[in-house]
Amino acid sequence: MSEEFALPVISPSDVADWRIRTFDLYARVREVAQAEPLAAHTLWREDRKKMFLHHPASPLLDRKREAFETLSYFDYDPDYRFDEAIEPADPERREITTGTDGTVRFERIGVVNPDGIGSLDVWRLVGYAGGLFIPVKGALAGTKGGTYGAGRYLIDSIKGAHLGLNARSLILDFNFAYNPSCVYDPRWLCPLAAAGNTVATKIAAGERLGQFED
Repeated sequence: MSEEFALPVISPSDVADWRIRTFDLYARVREVAQAEPLAAHTLWREDRKKMFLHHPASPLLDRKREAFETLSYFDYDPDYRFDEAIEPADPERREITTGTDGTVRFERIGVVNPDGIGSLDVWRLVGYAGGLFIPVKGALAGTKGGTYGAGRYLIDSIKGAHLGLNARSLILDFNFAYNPSCVYDPRWLCPLAAAGNTVATKIAAGERLGQFED
């Protein structure tokens, strides 16, 4: 790898601090969203921008950060916010190789069916930390002005990224769907949306590719 494209070393403490700040951000977002989802979305966007610009564990590479202006989003649309029960589904397991965590295992614990979107598998990370994971890939994936071609993350609770969880239902707000780190940093190999998390619907909500579009 040439010096021009050498990847900076990110310390474990920086990664841990990024996770802590992400947990804190979503906790504040959930509190605000109870009464004002749009204000919560604005808070989320503004704090993510600050973290991407200034945090040492930002997934933005230095050469991208120099030209970075903001992350790109669709306008907030309340019709993309749902409170959905987790419905039963046949058990299934997946093993995924990641860039930093080795091989991680997921098991399907059910499905959600937000009206007008389609069925999405709900996954649990197998292991000590647990956590729910819902990626999503819609019909705008890979299109000009659309979303990341391999899908986005709607819920990743092991990293604190969720709008509300309980034993039987989930808050699904597609306005908060975000790009995985591998969009910005080639070190990451991210779990992406498989067939059970791919829908034919055009989901015009959440983070877009914006300036990172090829």
